[in-house]
Amino acid sequence: MEVKKSSKANLENYSKLFIQLGLVLSLLITYVSIEHKTFERSLSDLGMLSLDDELEEDIPITERIEQIKPPPPPPPAPEIIEVVEDEKEVEETVLESTETDEDEKVEVEEIEEVVEEEEILDDVPFAIIEDAPVFPGCKGSKSEKKKCLQLKIKKHVNRKYNTGLAGDLGLDPGKKKVYVQFKINKQGNIVGVRARGPHKRLEKEAIRVVKLLPKMIPGKQRGRPVGVKYTLPITLLVE
Repeated sequence: MEVKKSSKANLENYSKLFIQLGLVLSLLITYVSIEHKTFERSLSDLGMLSLDDELEEDIPITERIEQIKPPPPPPPAPEIIEVVEDEKEVEETVLESTETDEDEKVEVEEIEEVVEEEEILDDVPFAIIEDAPVFPGCKGSKSEKKKCLQLKIKKHVNRKYNTGLAGDLGLDPGKKKVYVQFKINKQGNIVGVRARGPHKRLEKEAIRVVKLLPKMIPGKQRGRPVGVKYTLPITLLVE
């Protein structure tokens, strides 16, 4: 017995229709996906974030109770108490009243004012002297006389010092310094001259030149003549 198929049940007759429907459906999906619009997502303004508000916690107040130590017990009483009689009589001091009546005259002793004299040092450094010594020929104010003194001393040393002596001593080339310290005493004379340098002969030459300085008007501190200490650096160039 042969099996008969109906022509309507044969799907091959509808294959072209299925292909056309598939193409139309795919074109429709493609068109819809292209035409589909997307919008940017905007976040609403949440306002300023405040971190100042903090949670307040109720912290219970605790009190520290210190234990009070009991006082130490008193020392034991002696077994026998001796009673000593006072043989000496105690004299009572009587305080007299210092108040005076209005009619009573009060004698007041004269009070002498003692003026303490300010101690002035015998020797004062040149940097802090009030009235510097005056070099012969210097005039003007205090500051001008002070500058004039320094300038005159430098000119005197440059003119009198034997600068060629440094080259004859075989010293290394370069600058050599000799420091001279002296004092202009209360009479204006140059005393106490000392020198320190790289060679003894340079020191002797510096002392000789400083001692040739002329007599000056002495310096004053608080209006009184005082000795003035002076330091003089002498620079020599050895070639």
